[in-house]
Amino acid sequence: MNDPQQSETRLPTESEKSSWEQKTLEKLVFATLEEQRARRRWGIFFKALGFVYLLIVLVAVVDWGVGAEQQERHTAMINVTGVIDSKGLASAEHVISALNSAFKEKNAAGVILRINSPGGSPVQSGLINDEIIRLRQAHPDKPLYAVVEDMCASGGYYVAAAADRIYVNKASIVGSIGVLMDGFGFTGTMDKLGVERRLLTAGDNKGFLDPFSPQAPQQRAHAQVLLNDIHRQFIEVVKQGRGKRLKETPEMFSGLMWTGAQSVELGLADDYGSVDSVARDVLKAEKVLDYSIKDNIAERFAKRLGAGAVGSLWQGVAESTAGLRWQ
Repeated sequence: MNDPQQSETRLPTESEKSSWEQKTLEKLVFATLEEQRARRRWGIFFKALGFVYLLIVLVAVVDWGVGAEQQERHTAMINVTGVIDSKGLASAEHVISALNSAFKEKNAAGVILRINSPGGSPVQSGLINDEIIRLRQAHPDKPLYAVVEDMCASGGYYVAAAADRIYVNKASIVGSIGVLMDGFGFTGTMDKLGVERRLLTAGDNKGFLDPFSPQAPQQRAHAQVLLNDIHRQFIEVVKQGRGKRLKETPEMFSGLMWTGAQSVELGLADDYGSVDSVARDVLKAEKVLDYSIKDNIAERFAKRLGAGAVGSLWQGVAESTAGLRWQ
């Protein structure tokens, strides 16, 4: 006899197989199309989101310029902020470029240098000072004033000394007319660690002030000659810039700093004032336009991501190695 279960089991016919395969294929096709539509919708969403983000970044970092505002009488302001070196926004290249733009603008009643700087490179400060003097001679009818906010020390004051007048706040820090060359000496540490310094040079003084070698008296003396010469240059610039207004004291050029109130008494500064008050009351051009050179888009974006902090770290290491700066 036949098994009942075998009699109930029936294999699908060819037409049934074909119909099932077609339905399955249709389902797969529709599912794939639906998935593609979903991906497309999400793709459009993320692209739009990225565009909005890019637009926000551009608005935040792009310097759109002063444009039509330059057509009105105004005060041109230039920031000298932070350490004055060859790579920062207070470099001679940036400041001099801004100075030339400001002096060439016929609608600028005058120029204000807003200074917040602890100093920096003697060379960069000297280049800015020289250019200010040149521009003042070329444009005698356009005054340039320095306005000190928090600090105007060493190289910052070297720049300010070229201005027609210097305005300060009573609590500003002004002065530090001196030069320093600093570094480190590791010879004692190397002896304790058993580390031997192997320095090969062609020239007796090529390893000048090498931090891993004992300090040679003749090299130290030569370094002091360099510092004294640069210090003398600094003093001459201050005396030429301030003239008879300067009330010299034995400590004036010793590297000490004074408050804004003391600097007015000593003749290192002329009066109290801010950017707004000088523009309004002295230049009689209340509208202030910033002529400072800004970072480009890539640099600003990198700084926002933290790359600027890394760059500043390496720059600080390099500066500590070089060591020579106004102080």
